[in-house]
This record gives sequence, C-alpha cells and structure tokens, in this order.
Amino acid sequence: MRKKVIAGNWKMNMLPNDTIDFINALEPNVKESDSEIIICVPFTDLFYAISFCQGTNIHVGAQNVFYEDSGAYTGEVSAQMLKCINTEYVIIGHSERRKYFAETDEIVNKKVHKAIENGLKPIICVGETLEEREQGKAIEKITSQISEALKGLTKENLENIIIAYEPIWAIGTGKTATKEDANEAIKAIRSKINEQFGTDDITILYGGSVKPENANELFQMSDIDGALVGGASLKASSFKAIIDEN
Repeated sequence: MRKKVIAGNWKMNMLPNDTIDFINALEPNVKESDSEIIICVPFTDLFYAISFCQGTNIHVGAQNVFYEDSGAYTGEVSAQMLKCINTEYVIIGHSERRKYFAETDEIVNKKVHKAIENGLKPIICVGETLEEREQGKAIEKITSQISEALKGLTKENLENIIIAYEPIWAIGTGKTATKEDANEAIKAIRSKINEQFGTDDITILYGGSVKPENANELFQMSDIDGALVGGASLKASSFKAIIDEN
C-alpha cells in the first residue's frame, strides 16, 4: 500500500550521544505527522536509536545487511542480528554501496531476499549516473535495477518494500533532479513493477539532495510518496521541516 514516508540515511555520521540528542529533539515535534518517519543509522547507533524510539512514531533502520545467516564474513552483519534487536528497516543497494563496495544487482537481490526472510523491510535504492542520463539511458538503467532487485519475490512481498529513486549525480552534490524528471523516473519504476507483479501499489521515494527548500515541490508530484534524505537528516530541525512538507 502506498504511504507517505520520510526516511533519513545518516551514512557514516552520528555517535550514540548524537543519536539520543537527535531523537529527543525530533520526537516531540513530529507526534502528529501523517508520514511514516524512519531513521537509518550506523550499526553502532542501532541499539540506542531503537531504545529511545520505543513508544514513539519514529521507526529505525540499518544501512546495510549481508546475505548469509552466519559464517566467516569479517565485518558483516546478518539479517538475524538486525532483527534480534528489533531493527525494522534496512537500506539495500545504495549507490555508495554499489560504487565503493562493488555491490551488483545480483548481490542486492540476495540481500533483499534475506531481509524479507527475516522480517526486515527493505528500502531498495536505484539510480542512474549523470553519463547514463545524458545518453538517454536513465529509464533503462533504473528499470533494469528494479527488475533484478525484485527477482523471485511475490506480489505479497511488495507490501513490506519501499523503493528509493536516487539519481547518483544528485547524491550529496547539492543538485536535485527536476520535479518532472523525478516523477517521470518514478512513474517508470511503477510501470515496471506493474509489468512484473500486476500492481504498482508500492511506496516510492525520491532521494538526492532533498532539503526543506525543495521538498514541497517534489512531494506535490503524482508519483512521489516521500523522500530518502541524506545530509538534511542529520539535524532534527531540517529533518522535521522536510517531514512537515510531506
């Protein structure tokens, strides 16, 4: 079911004390929000975030997960490990994981399956490079990523999945896709999912230098259900301002 969602991706930022301060500052100001609010925090902050978000309307996610249950995988964290401390969401396939850690579409698909198997809700990221957009290959790229990421899943699985369209050239650059370009890309994602599963009833977010100044115009578009927010999610005030626009 489509729902309004604002998710924050803190990336490699924020210590436990910062996390507690952030939640204490945000929570009283978003109690009445109609949006589902998610903060995706570093592994070392998860326990604190989950503890301090209990009884609030703020949900907590991790930023990555491995596709095996256990084994000799130094530095990795399994879906079971995340679930046992009540992590609810997990980001999978972010462009930074694909770029810096060589994650392929096949790896993304394996992680999605493992997350769902263990009761985690994936936030699956897709997006094109500037070169691909300039060559007119943006839609081809993102629909291919979607098809591969969702391979082997069922229509029922979609109920616990969020898609985030994040053009790689707009992440952390200050550049934002125009609202029309973002909506067109998300429409194409919906169409591909409908072709694959017979429904397009899934929450799809836009991500890429989303801030209070541009949030409202993005959220007015027909197919954008909210945002995956990077830098602007590190301050409770700017994150709240984005939440208020949705």
